[in-house]
Amino acid sequence: MTLDAVLTQIDTDLDASVERLKDLLRIPSISTDPAFKDDCQTAADWLVSDLASFGVEAEKRQTPGHPMVIGHVGTGAPHLMFYGHYDVQPVDPLSLWNRDPFDPAIEETPKGKVIRGRGACDDKGQLMTFMEAFRAWKAVHGSFPCAITFIFEGEEESGSPSLIPFLKEYKDELSQPDMAMICDTGLFNRDTPAITTMLRGLLGEEITIKAADKDLHSGMFGGPAINPIRVLTRIIASLHDETGRITVPGFYDGVPELSNSLKAQWENLGFDAKGFLGDVDLSVPAGEMGRSVLEMIWSRPTCEVNGISGGYTGDGFKTVLPAEATAKISFRLVGTQDPFAIRENFRKVVRDMLPEDCTVEFSDHGASQASVMSTEDPSFEAARLALSDEWPRPAAFIGCGGSIPIAGYFQEYLGLPSMLIGFGNDDDQLHSPNEKYDLRSFHKGIRSWARVLDAIVK
Repeated sequence: MTLDAVLTQIDTDLDASVERLKDLLRIPSISTDPAFKDDCQTAADWLVSDLASFGVEAEKRQTPGHPMVIGHVGTGAPHLMFYGHYDVQPVDPLSLWNRDPFDPAIEETPKGKVIRGRGACDDKGQLMTFMEAFRAWKAVHGSFPCAITFIFEGEEESGSPSLIPFLKEYKDELSQPDMAMICDTGLFNRDTPAITTMLRGLLGEEITIKAADKDLHSGMFGGPAINPIRVLTRIIASLHDETGRITVPGFYDGVPELSNSLKAQWENLGFDAKGFLGDVDLSVPAGEMGRSVLEMIWSRPTCEVNGISGGYTGDGFKTVLPAEATAKISFRLVGTQDPFAIRENFRKVVRDMLPEDCTVEFSDHGASQASVMSTEDPSFEAARLALSDEWPRPAAFIGCGGSIPIAGYFQEYLGLPSMLIGFGNDDDQLHSPNEKYDLRSFHKGIRSWARVLDAIVK
């Protein structure tokens, strides 16, 4: 009955919870713009004060950039760390917003009530779901269920430049928890909660093929002079075979196959692959043959060309052979793929395909390994069942097509596994004008965290 009492407290206090969230949303904590530096300090101060209001010993710690907020409370096992970020994306273009992005309000929509404002979902609304769950728990029990650490970042939306140095500096303190809980993901769909257990890594490479010392007249030099665009496109075309597999040597080292149980979970989600592609005016899956769309997004690696430039690309027509051509290529990685080994193998492929009179320059744009959370830890299944009790459909362990570096950082620098649970929806317009968070997501997200805590601590 103690859980029921906490859930009742959450329901009773919902209006006050919404007002607290609106207070936080009013602070324009845009981390990438120096004009809002003071506002980021204000947001950190607000969180310190709010944590203190329900008994958490918290402080703001300065970094070379925006401050971190650290809080500790409670005793006993397990020791859980809760991560969120208080910084938000810029609001440009402001003309596309239907209201002041930092004047949050509850709005009625065809799908229900939403909280409209910058940061409503990413990540202030999500962060406040577990804050409100702990507030209700403390109000009912007078104490906390276990040892808790809070870490709130102020630079997630600007590349987290201070995060790794901070984790290294405070490793002894921050490596004490048993697991990190991250609320910066979403539901599978409006009725199906999810625990993200696979995050793809990312390798970015830029290659520039150079030949002649200047652009050449194609009438005079076309034929005998090597064309860097032809060289570049031949290299790009060679990166996939006719089945969609990537041909870089050793690329699939460390790529696991899905377990039968996880594959069955994904098949039972009822994912509409045709609708997924149809929404962007496509119809035929174009990746690896024999793989479902969900497999390709969540559990398979990719090689994609993100941009090509070379020659004359302005209005009209100019008959030149370009002196150079450039491509930006990204690799999404899974399992234990080694981004640095893939980089070297990819560069060797490029060099081996260069004809005489051509040279190549490489620029790297980051390299991070995939994060895979082992669901053998019983707390994962306990959390999945707890989420299933709150939402209309059973929760699932899912993958994520994008990359969320924080989970990998916690593992690499603190030795902490992560559990990623979030309540965002696909139409929340993250990073876009008119960002929102469903009031249902906020309310049920708070209740969900209370259920997860109850299940894990038992």
